[in-house]
Amino acid sequence: MTHRFNTLALHGGIHTDDTGSRGVPVHRTSAYLFKNTEHAANLFALKELGNIYTRLQNPTQDVLEQRVAALDNGAAALALSSGTAAIFYTIINVCGHGDEVVSTANLYGGTFTMFQNMLPEMGIQVKFVHPDRGEDVESAITDKTRLIFTEAIGNPSLDVVDMRRLSAIAEKHNLPLAVDATFTTPYLFRPIDHGAHIVIHSLTKWMGGHGTALGGIVVDSGTFDWSDPKFRLYNEPDPSYHDLRYAHDLGDLTPIAFILRMRVGPLRNLGACISPDNAWMILQGIETLSLRMDAHCRNALAVAKFLRDHDQVSWVRYPGLETDPSHPLAKELFEKGFGGMVVFGTRAGREGGQRFIDNLKLVSHLANVGDAKTLAIHPASTTHSQLTDEELSDAGVTGDMIRLSIGFEDIDDILEDLDQALRC
Repeated sequence: MTHRFNTLALHGGIHTDDTGSRGVPVHRTSAYLFKNTEHAANLFALKELGNIYTRLQNPTQDVLEQRVAALDNGAAALALSSGTAAIFYTIINVCGHGDEVVSTANLYGGTFTMFQNMLPEMGIQVKFVHPDRGEDVESAITDKTRLIFTEAIGNPSLDVVDMRRLSAIAEKHNLPLAVDATFTTPYLFRPIDHGAHIVIHSLTKWMGGHGTALGGIVVDSGTFDWSDPKFRLYNEPDPSYHDLRYAHDLGDLTPIAFILRMRVGPLRNLGACISPDNAWMILQGIETLSLRMDAHCRNALAVAKFLRDHDQVSWVRYPGLETDPSHPLAKELFEKGFGGMVVFGTRAGREGGQRFIDNLKLVSHLANVGDAKTLAIHPASTTHSQLTDEELSDAGVTGDMIRLSIGFEDIDDILEDLDQALRC
């Protein structure tokens, strides 16, 4: 039976055990008993799937993975210790030394630094392109390109990416398209439905929803054919795992070769595993995801309209505003709302933005998004402070920009706090 979104958010991945527990148990254990030596050998050889060691898999984590994969219309998923680990593992699960990635430039600062500074140290080059210019994407692709990467909604510029155009380019060049969909969650937008092959979420944000647990997840669409010889990691024998050729030797599991390789390769050997407790906390958040996202979207739209009409505000970006450059595309792609993020600039410039931050009373000043509570930060001096002026411009970050993650406090209380801080 195929269930709808809210039912999956409550029941996806659950298999009642012998205890009859209705809630998902937290499995706090490092390792699992084998039935016999044959069972152990089969697990390690991927002849059957099961629990070996919590660094690789855990029953609580398994429920989380199955649930998010179902919500995203994916075939399989792998939960990790953070969204950053999910992005890094995605890259190294496709690319090796000498390979290239084409990425849109309007990225979260940590992702930009990883791509700009760290991956080149490993021999992986990233070419940055403007998200609105498909011709730039195509011109950046070479015979060394192995992946196209983007964010569904750019952080913090809030530009909405034309997913259909990117997926068409990816299909034309037989490249996987990876999408960080943290800002939308599967409730607002499912990139796989629009041609993406890999979806990444920081579970720390709206999926968990309460700022209490770190986690990330990678969802495999199961639709990309990795047998093209240019994907060396999937066509040459893996000496670290029984000389397995992931695109050829997995039998019925071949469609999820990407996520299986990530589990037995990067996760097994580098170890950025999610804890059972964090997986459990995030599952509690997912149960109310649709309710919370509706509230986030409703309050964010109200905040955007308030700021648009405020005499101390010079500009506002929110995809839900009819005047926003991304609104036509956002309206086409997002059926249930436009997200919980709003960015704006004060008429007093950078100094006025910093003064606004310092005078907030209800809104929390911290480096996170997707909390039930409203949050604010000045990106140019914090989350994107490592970028040069040119890189800030490419990422859509201005010196006066304030990033707001709108929670679901009473909207009048949010607006009153924003107003008094703007007038200080």
